[in-house]
Parts: sequence; structure tokens; C-alpha cells
Amino acid sequence: MRRASLDEELAAELRRDHTKAHVNESDRAMLAFAVKLTTGAYKIARQDLEELRATGFDDVGILQITLIAAWFNYINRVADALGVGQEEL
Repeated sequence: MRRASLDEELAAELRRDHTKAHVNESDRAMLAFAVKLTTGAYKIARQDLEELRATGFDDVGILQITLIAAWFNYINRVADALGVGQEEL
């Protein structure tokens, strides 16, 4: 995040607790959705999509959030399985 935005304080806030970070309503909804997708995608319901829409995301935006979060989840699992970044595997 810090590399993308060059905002060290925001990056630190997000690392500590994304729910308390100083972000706008649409970013907060996007982060909550990405966390829910990561921790329990099967729990995503119509209400989650409606919350994103209520903060300004359209279907294309929701698709982009979903694809990006899912891709990072996928690539992190691949890296973990192959021991990328681990010295002893």
C-alpha cells in the first residue's frame, strides 16, 4: 500500500486495523468486502454487494474488487505452498 500511495501513515493504519484507518466510506466498504472474500467467501451475500453499491461501486467495480482480491488470495496460497520466502522447505 505504501508503495502504491506513498502514504506511510495510511499504510501503517491499514496494517494495524483497516477498520479504524482514515479512509472514505467506499474504501472502507471495499476493504470489508475484500476481507470477507478472503476469510469466508461462502459467506458473501446480496447485502454485501448492496453495501458496495451504496458507496458508489457499480457491477464492473465489484467485479474488479472481487477479481483482484481473489487473485492475491490465489497467488499467496501458491507462494505459501511452494515455500516462497521461507528458508526451510
